[in-house]
Amino acid sequence: MELRVIDKTDEELRIEVAGEDHTFMNVIKGALLETDGVAAATYDVNPEQSGGQTEPILSIKTEAGVDPLDALGDASRNVQETVENFSAAFESAR
Repeated sequence: MELRVIDKTDEELRIEVAGEDHTFMNVIKGALLETDGVAAATYDVNPEQSGGQTEPILSIKTEAGVDPLDALGDASRNVQETVENFSAAFESAR
C-alpha cells in the first residue's frame, strides 16, 4: 500500500491509497466516521467519473482544531485494535 497526499488543509485531507479496493476503503471510511472530530469521510474509486484517476482517493473533513492526519491515524489504530480483538476472540473460540 502506498499513500500519497493530494491536498491538505487544516481541516481537510485528500489522499490516494494505491493498491486498495472497496474492501479496505469501506473499513477505513467507517472507522473515520466513528472517530471523534471527523465531520465527513468518503472515498472514490471510479476512474471514469474522476478524471482518469485509477487509485482510490480518501477524503476527510474534520471539525475545527482536529488535524485530518491525526484523525486518520486514530482511525487506523482503531481498525488495528478491532482486528486484534477479533483474532483473539476467534482463537479462543476454536
